[in-house]
Amino acid sequence: MLYKDEDVSELYAHQGRPGESPWRLALITVMQFIENLSDRQAADSVRSRIDWKYLLSLSLEDSGFNFSVLSEFRGPFQILTISSR
Repeated sequence: MLYKDEDVSELYAHQGRPGESPWRLALITVMQFIENLSDRQAADSVRSRIDWKYLLSLSLEDSGFNFSVLSEFRGPFQILTISSR
């Protein structure tokens, strides 16, 4: 596994409804970059492409997520990047 949820757990709330797995969102972000996809296109790929579902360890019936989750996921990392400059 390239990413572990524990590596980024302090960046996310521990209350409320559980969100998408950070390791999965990180891998989606990498695949999105490689294929030059928008957030909406990447979320559609998670819903419709068997190869993406396989790489993400998702069932074929998985309904995916709203595309806005990707920008919300990147938010804390952008803050870390800006603050480290």
